[in-house]
Amino acid sequence: MTPSTLTGPKPALPRPAAGAVLRFLQRNAVAIVIVLLMIALSSLSPSFLTARNLLNILNQNAPLAIMAAAMTMVVICGGFDLSVGAMFAVCGVSAAWVAVNVDPVLGLLAAPVVGLALGLFNGLVVSYLSIHSFLATLATAMVFRGIAILVTGGTLIPVRDAAFTWLGRGTIGSVNIAILLLVVAVGLLMVLLNGTVFGRHVYSVGGNEEASILSGIRTRRIRTLTFVLSGLAAGLAAAIAVSRVSMGNAGIAVGMELEVIAAVIIGGTSIYGGKGAIWRSVAGVYMLALINNGFNILNIDPFFKEVTTGLVILAAVAISATARQK
Repeated sequence: MTPSTLTGPKPALPRPAAGAVLRFLQRNAVAIVIVLLMIALSSLSPSFLTARNLLNILNQNAPLAIMAAAMTMVVICGGFDLSVGAMFAVCGVSAAWVAVNVDPVLGLLAAPVVGLALGLFNGLVVSYLSIHSFLATLATAMVFRGIAILVTGGTLIPVRDAAFTWLGRGTIGSVNIAILLLVVAVGLLMVLLNGTVFGRHVYSVGGNEEASILSGIRTRRIRTLTFVLSGLAAGLAAAIAVSRVSMGNAGIAVGMELEVIAAVIIGGTSIYGGKGAIWRSVAGVYMLALINNGFNILNIDPFFKEVTTGLVILAAVAISATARQK
């Protein structure tokens, strides 16, 4: 008997082409779904694929997309920030209070400064008190929401100065300033994550914290900085939103943190850390926005929108878990 007869037939080797196609689909699934949604909605409604409607979608969701871009870095680093909605509220009412009592322009600047400070507090609590980010930011969200109520005294803070509204309502040509800020913010965060040592350390800490420590990476500092960026993004997003409505309200953004995290997960960022991309998280925001816009245009019962969104999120988490097991 020959050796080949004794050992039996050799198992078929996996096809490289099939593996490459699968990886391409996994990495670009959200973009593919967006294209399919746009094709479907444009065929169902002539009012969908218009410049006005598309710019409106971009503008309305710019604050959420900015926050999702920064949240991506927190999740890649192995954490969660459940306080971004509460930070958004604190930053918004702080901007309105400063605008009314000091200066409108300083009010807009106050929002990201306050967000940075709150993000730093989160980062220090998580990194140096060794409290899991889920529990730590759940607690700080309650604290921040209480601070927002204290700032407003439980009432709305209207801002009537026109100098306060340019950020949220202003345009350059036909493009809203909020959209331009989104492009700049996302571009800077992508460069930071993909083109710097800090970004490589973020991936390393999220992928294997013990190995990162042994490699000399200051893991606590890296994790803290991701929360600082999350707070800064929440502040910038709040400045845009409060400028748009000219009103400080402590009760806004309840549940916003879940929308942000959902967009990040839909975009393919691993909930276990170490993997993800900012552009896909932003795409996740706009995929959900397209679903919402499509249901509104077609006058479909909102119940089905919630069911569809929930199923999409569930599928994204399932794919993330399956990819980790492989």
